Amino acid sequence: MPKQFFQRYLPHPGKIREIKSLEFLGDKLHRPNLWHLNRRSVSLAFACGLWAMYTPPLPWQMVIAAVLAIYFNANLPIAVALVWITNPFTWVPLYYLAYEVGALAMGQGTFSFGEFSELFSIEKVWALGAPLLLGCFILMNVGAAVGYFGIQIIWRRSVLHRLMLRKYRNVPLDLGVMAQLSYSEYLRLLQHREHVARSRRVESD
Repeated sequence: MPKQFFQRYLPHPGKIREIKSLEFLGDKLHRPNLWHLNRRSVSLAFACGLWAMYTPPLPWQMVIAAVLAIYFNANLPIAVALVWITNPFTWVPLYYLAYEVGALAMGQGTFSFGEFSELFSIEKVWALGAPLLLGCFILMNVGAAVGYFGIQIIWRRSVLHRLMLRKYRNVPLDLGVMAQLSYSEYLRLLQHREHVARSRRVESD
């Protein structure tokens, strides 16, 4: 289930509040709605974080993601954490992808990855010109859209899956049940029942 997954891996609220670049937000960081985990807040957080990851590099990316999360009432820790997809280890390949996308959109030739790696530095971003900036703009918006609608779809499927398990949890698995479920749903139901039975055996022992 998405909510349980995010609860397991999200950074503690205290760690987010201790980030020095976010101190200027003050009491805004304490708004309860910024820490909620529901379909709306998480999908908006993915949109904010994936949009901000192609803005000027850290720590500005975290600042932009946090401001967007506050404005849209998105989950703040998720939005801030996602900007770390672009980091000192991934900058070159991710910005090269943006450069390629921008050059393709403009119909221009491009440097090879090796040549780009030699030329690239954070200080030289502006010197690389319109293809890189346009590519970043395109990927920012595509990433935000994919993140938002992707989480909406995944969350909805998870809820439907949970409802299916609840509906058939104690129903005999006959041909009638098999006819109502897809093959993958039926396998997941069997796995769920096996997991529940194993948990009960462990508790009884």
